[in-house]
Amino acid sequence: QVQLVESGGGLVQAGGSLRLSCAASGSIFSINAMRWYRQAPGKERELVAHITSDGSAYHADSVKGRFTISRDGAKNTVYLQMNSLKPEDTAVYYCNAVVAVVAGRYSNYWGQGTQVTVSS
Repeated sequence: QVQLVESGGGLVQAGGSLRLSCAASGSIFSINAMRWYRQAPGKERELVAHITSDGSAYHADSVKGRFTISRDGAKNTVYLQMNSLKPEDTAVYYCNAVVAVVAGRYSNYWGQGTQVTVSS
Protein backbone atom coordinates (compact mmCIF):
# COMPACT_ATOMS: atom_id res chain seq x y z
CA GLN A 1 0.00 0.00 0.00
CA VAL A 2 0.88 3.65 -0.31
CA GLN A 3 0.86 6.24 2.44
CA LEU A 4 1.03 10.02 2.12
CA VAL A 5 2.14 11.88 5.22
CA GLU A 6 1.85 15.66 5.37
CA SER A 7 3.68 17.99 7.71
CA GLY A 8 4.38 21.69 8.14
CA GLY A 9 0.97 23.12 8.94
CA GLY A 10 0.34 25.45 11.85
CA LEU A 11 -0.71 28.90 13.00
CA VAL A 12 0.84 31.95 11.38
CA GLN A 13 0.07 35.65 11.21
CA ALA A 14 -1.09 37.26 7.99
CA GLY A 15 1.86 38.01 5.76
CA GLY A 16 3.84 35.09 7.13
CA SER A 17 5.07 31.92 5.48
CA LEU A 18 4.74 28.17 5.89
CA ARG A 19 6.16 25.23 3.99
CA LEU A 20 4.10 22.07 3.68
CA SER A 21 5.68 18.71 2.89
CA CYS A 22 4.08 15.46 1.79
CA ALA A 23 6.11 12.28 1.65
CA ALA A 24 4.86 9.20 -0.18
CA SER A 25 5.99 5.78 1.02
CA GLY A 26 5.14 2.14 0.50
CA SER A 27 5.13 -0.07 -2.56
CA ILE A 28 5.71 2.65 -5.15
CA PHE A 29 6.65 1.87 -8.73
CA SER A 30 6.25 5.43 -9.98
CA ILE A 31 4.43 8.67 -9.17
CA ASN A 32 2.70 10.72 -11.82
CA ALA A 33 1.03 13.95 -10.72
CA MET A 34 1.19 15.30 -7.19
CA ARG A 35 -1.26 17.93 -5.96
CA TRP A 36 -2.25 20.07 -3.02
CA TYR A 37 -5.90 20.68 -2.25
CA ARG A 38 -7.48 22.65 0.55
CA GLN A 39 -10.84 22.71 2.25
CA ALA A 40 -12.06 25.56 4.39
CA PRO A 41 -14.97 25.13 6.81
CA GLY A 42 -18.26 25.06 4.97
CA LYS A 43 -16.59 25.07 1.56
CA GLU A 44 -15.81 22.46 -1.04
CA ARG A 45 -12.33 21.04 -1.45
CA GLU A 46 -10.41 23.02 -4.08
CA LEU A 47 -7.25 22.41 -6.05
CA VAL A 48 -4.44 24.68 -4.96
CA ALA A 49 -1.50 23.46 -7.05
CA HIS A 50 -0.47 20.58 -9.27
CA ILE A 51 2.89 19.32 -10.49
CA THR A 52 3.61 16.65 -13.07
CA SER A 53 6.38 14.08 -13.03
CA ASP A 54 8.45 16.26 -15.35
CA GLY A 55 8.04 19.30 -13.12
CA SER A 56 5.36 21.24 -14.95
CA ALA A 57 3.40 23.20 -12.37
CA TYR A 58 -0.04 24.79 -12.13
CA HIS A 59 -1.21 27.15 -9.42
CA ALA A 60 -4.76 28.32 -8.78
CA ASP A 61 -5.34 32.00 -9.46
CA SER A 62 -6.06 32.62 -5.78
CA VAL A 63 -2.51 31.59 -4.80
CA LYS A 64 -0.51 32.45 -7.92
CA GLY A 65 2.53 34.54 -7.07
CA ARG A 66 2.33 33.59 -3.39
CA PHE A 67 2.48 29.77 -3.32
CA THR A 68 4.96 27.52 -5.10
CA ILE A 69 4.67 23.77 -5.57
CA SER A 70 7.79 21.67 -6.05
CA ARG A 71 8.79 18.04 -5.78
CA ASP A 72 11.80 15.87 -5.05
CA GLY A 73 11.51 12.73 -7.16
CA ALA A 74 14.25 10.91 -5.31
CA LYS A 75 12.41 11.39 -2.02
CA ASN A 76 8.86 10.94 -3.42
CA THR A 77 8.03 14.21 -1.73
CA VAL A 78 6.01 17.24 -2.79
CA TYR A 79 6.26 20.66 -1.17
CA LEU A 80 4.09 23.74 -1.02
CA GLN A 81 5.89 26.95 -0.12
CA MET A 82 3.28 29.44 1.04
CA ASN A 83 4.27 33.11 1.33
CA SER A 84 2.27 36.27 2.01
CA LEU A 85 -0.40 34.20 3.71
CA LYS A 86 -3.88 35.66 4.11
CA PRO A 87 -6.67 34.77 6.54
CA GLU A 88 -8.62 33.35 3.59
CA ASP A 89 -5.87 30.75 3.14
CA THR A 90 -7.03 29.14 6.38
CA ALA A 91 -8.02 25.56 5.61
CA VAL A 92 -7.07 21.92 5.94
CA TYR A 93 -4.51 21.20 3.23
CA TYR A 94 -4.49 17.76 1.65
CA CYS A 95 -1.81 16.09 -0.40
CA ASN A 96 -2.86 13.96 -3.36
CA ALA A 97 -0.74 11.73 -5.57
CA VAL A 98 -1.34 9.54 -8.58
CA VAL A 99 0.76 6.47 -7.85
CA ALA A 100 1.50 3.23 -9.63
CA VAL A 101 2.35 0.26 -7.46
CA VAL A 102 2.89 -1.79 -10.62
CA ALA A 103 3.77 -0.50 -14.06
CA GLY A 104 0.87 1.23 -15.79
CA ARG A 105 -1.69 0.87 -13.02
CA TYR A 106 -2.25 4.24 -11.36
CA SER A 107 -4.46 5.00 -8.37
CA ASN A 108 -5.28 8.14 -6.43
CA TYR A 109 -4.00 8.47 -2.87
CA TRP A 110 -4.70 11.10 -0.23
CA GLY A 111 -2.92 12.29 2.87
CA GLN A 112 -4.68 12.85 6.17
CA GLY A 113 -4.58 16.63 5.92
CA THR A 114 -2.74 19.34 7.82
CA GLN A 115 -4.36 22.43 9.32
CA VAL A 116 -3.17 25.86 8.25
CA THR A 117 -4.55 28.79 10.21
CA VAL A 118 -3.73 32.39 9.29
CA SER A 119 -4.62 35.02 11.85
CA SER A 120 -5.35 38.63 10.91
